[in-house]
Amino acid sequence: MDKRIGLIVYDDFQILDLAALTVFEFANSLQQKIRYQFASLSVAGGMVKSSMGVAVDTQPIGFGTYDTLMISGALLIPKAMPALEAILKESASGKTRIASICTGAFVLANAGLLDGKKATTHWVWGRHLQEQHPAVQVDEDKIYVKDGSVWTSAGVTACIDLALALVEADLGSEVAKSIARLMVVHHRRTGGQSQFSVMAELEPSSDRVRDALKFAKENLHKDLTVEDLAEHVHWSPRHFSRVFHSQTGMAPAKAIEKLRLEEAQALIEQGHSSISRIASLTGFGDEERMRRAFLRTYGHSPKAFVHLSRLQKDNVYLS
Repeated sequence: MDKRIGLIVYDDFQILDLAALTVFEFANSLQQKIRYQFASLSVAGGMVKSSMGVAVDTQPIGFGTYDTLMISGALLIPKAMPALEAILKESASGKTRIASICTGAFVLANAGLLDGKKATTHWVWGRHLQEQHPAVQVDEDKIYVKDGSVWTSAGVTACIDLALALVEADLGSEVAKSIARLMVVHHRRTGGQSQFSVMAELEPSSDRVRDALKFAKENLHKDLTVEDLAEHVHWSPRHFSRVFHSQTGMAPAKAIEKLRLEEAQALIEQGHSSISRIASLTGFGDEERMRRAFLRTYGHSPKAFVHLSRLQKDNVYLS
């Protein structure tokens, strides 16, 4: 039996969120029979204008029943929409799977559907979501979060990750992987993956500091020192450390540790489970050193992340 997917939009929604429906379109193309029917929806139906001015034709939400309702996001926090919130609350009381993209989480929160649940949104708005809705357990650094039948995702291209996860829950991981390849998604991110990279977070203006970070990222398996990085960019260690700290806000050693943690987490996401092997590949050297870094930064050990990754592969989310 095919599933009905509805993407709910509203005035000034982010039009990129329509890409989520493309995932279900590709899912149909890979199956011998149609698995999904999908449509863009709004409370009243008709043309709805996106934030960039392009309008989308929609059907009224009450036109039919849906197995999954997805709420689009916007560039800003959506205003209260009592009619939509009432519809969502009623839908969630049945068997409908509810999902939000980006700031669509605020719509779900306004409807009370996130109270007591884990949720995420675009990292820019995570703190605002927590402040406005203290009953929500906000994790602003996740790509997507599943808590029961309610799913929430980060913003922008994370709508694709969310839709892929929904398809994986319905049709299995191999179908989801095939769709990712067809959509030229370089890496199908899992829910527990961070929304942004260490390289993007540091963002130094100096070409030499950026080159040093690139060098470090490519040589994490080595015993990197400040002297190694300084020599690579032809600066003295003292001058390099001073400029590095002024542009990134942290010491080189701390930045290298963050890069190693990010790489270790990526290896776990890819299916590596040997803690000693991961410690070796990422330059931590020994398991205890890596364990302390994980606990200090994430509050969980590497083994806990391995366990989480295995659960996610079985379509069970545990934070």
